[in-house]
Amino acid sequence: MTSPPDFTLSPYTGWTRKHWELLADRMLTAIEPYRSPGGARIDLPGPASGAGATSDGLEGFARTFLIAGFLVAGRGGDDPRNYLERYARGLAAGTDPASPEAWPRPDDGLHQAKVEAASIALTLQATRPWLWDRLDERVREQTVNWLSAVLGQWYPESNWTWFRIIVESFLREVGGPWSATEIEESLAVHASLRRGNGWLADGHGRGFDHYNGWALHLYPMLWTRMFDVTGTLCPRPLRDQWAADLGRYTDDVLRLIGADGSPLLQGRSLTYRFAAAAPLWVSAITGSGQYPPGLLRRAASGIISHFVKHGALEPDGLLSLGWHGPWPRIRQSYSGPGSPYWAAKGMLGLLLPSDHAVWADVEQPLPVESGDIARVVEAPGWLVSARQSDGVVTVLNHGTDISRPGEATTDSPLYSRLGYSTATLPSLTGPSVANPVDNTVVLLDAAGRASHRSGFRTLFAQKLADGVLVAASQGPVHWVDASDETGPSLGTGPVGATTRGPVLTIASVVRDGIEVRLARVDSPTSSVRLRIGGWPIASSSPLRSDSDTCKKPVFAKAARDDLCSFIHGVRGLDEAGVAIEQGTSPLGEYTGVPWLATQTVSAGDVVVAVVGLSRQADHGPAPLVTVEDMADRGDRIVVSWHQGEPTTFMLPI
Repeated sequence: MTSPPDFTLSPYTGWTRKHWELLADRMLTAIEPYRSPGGARIDLPGPASGAGATSDGLEGFARTFLIAGFLVAGRGGDDPRNYLERYARGLAAGTDPASPEAWPRPDDGLHQAKVEAASIALTLQATRPWLWDRLDERVREQTVNWLSAVLGQWYPESNWTWFRIIVESFLREVGGPWSATEIEESLAVHASLRRGNGWLADGHGRGFDHYNGWALHLYPMLWTRMFDVTGTLCPRPLRDQWAADLGRYTDDVLRLIGADGSPLLQGRSLTYRFAAAAPLWVSAITGSGQYPPGLLRRAASGIISHFVKHGALEPDGLLSLGWHGPWPRIRQSYSGPGSPYWAAKGMLGLLLPSDHAVWADVEQPLPVESGDIARVVEAPGWLVSARQSDGVVTVLNHGTDISRPGEATTDSPLYSRLGYSTATLPSLTGPSVANPVDNTVVLLDAAGRASHRSGFRTLFAQKLADGVLVAASQGPVHWVDASDETGPSLGTGPVGATTRGPVLTIASVVRDGIEVRLARVDSPTSSVRLRIGGWPIASSSPLRSDSDTCKKPVFAKAARDDLCSFIHGVRGLDEAGVAIEQGTSPLGEYTGVPWLATQTVSAGDVVVAVVGLSRQADHGPAPLVTVEDMADRGDRIVVSWHQGEPTTFMLPI
């Protein structure tokens, strides 16, 4: 970056449109040495995906094409570096069946071309006056023929439904073949994914993640903006519904960004990084939610600058598989060297001209910079909490799970943990994947193996009158004989035979960023231990850790200079320790998780701990928790805080 920060226009990030343009230029320049001779592939370094190297080269082309398209379209066609000419050459080679660089087709059975076809069609539509309309007729025919291979093909009932809509809508606009029936079927799939208050599940399970923003809200709103969808294809009430959904979703997303610009570290495909900014730009483009343009830019610039500051493009301007810097183990089986460039969706704001209010208005603070946050997000079952004093956003999860209720699988580190934040990430490899520790409540069998809770059901998630957040979930635990650490492609954990265990009820009570975590075994069991794990702290150097089982209550903590994870026993906990792993997180070489455990636990016992993540060293005294057995109704829980009124709620059977 060679442009100085502008803290007058952008008092929080210093970033202006000029910085975004320079970043786009840097990214597009960096990939040039990896462009194939005919220009149809961007063959970036790194391990191949399950689709193979040829498909990965197409992915590199299509996803970087998005960056070039947004940049040139937002400049009104001004293209001094001739980006579109380079991609036009590649388009000609890739769509020519006789070319040695011919692309895999969307009907070739590998499926990845269906994804990349949508990025190509979207970019061709965005740059149509400067690229498509100037292409040789032969190249246009080849491109239509290649894109037309999507017709009649199977698409998963997930965010993929939009890949077909986008491609067939482009074909419709340029006089190619398309199917109104297939578009209507795809729109019906999208409708089936809606869960309320602007959230959608990516598929028919409970997989809530960033795909809400960088796919399931992005494509519908761009479709209504960039394509002719008037009339029966997309009636006004449906467009209004999507706009309202995006507005509500954006309201939540703004509260899921840390003061340092980090998005929530949760869900699959985290290597897409600043694609998390996509819904913010869609809100700016469409006006959905009517958020101040300066707030939307501050949020988006905060996200992208977070990754730039942490070396995501170092040393050579390439986006590698990783989070901040390279960390190949973050990949899923569908991830290839070009996959990270879906981060391009987070650069969507470049479509907007320089005089648009989102670029011209002064930045405004994020919600976490304006005050503390306490919010229930009902669809994914999340309690969102943050303190203005440290800027870290935490989520307590009682609703999101890659498995459906009643299914017994290994917990996914990316979906099934009790907690996620903008400063921590569960270990994605290593022993704790099969035997989870961080942000868990588990039962330990005689061999010391931790149980899993996938398939749990949500009991409730609500905000009480005094502003305290309360949620609970319940289900039978199970143990998994996992053969290895590697799970299937969608962010799930390892697989293996399962052994069913007792029903476990877990509740979270959150006030001022501190969680009171409760657990109760609800069915008879043989002698087992119960363990509660706190937040994982990652660091480039060994962590400071401490634990004490002699004092009552017992406690444990792990800390680095700027962040501390702690857990204090309140009821029923006798043992304490800190689990240390190495090489299991992209956030640092060392990871530490404080934990507390019982010597044994019986049916009906309510075990309680205070769990926290803070940039502050002093956490204050732990609250007092009393439990009253209400016979067949469950337990009445009273949490007496060190200041303010007590919190009372029922933990049902």
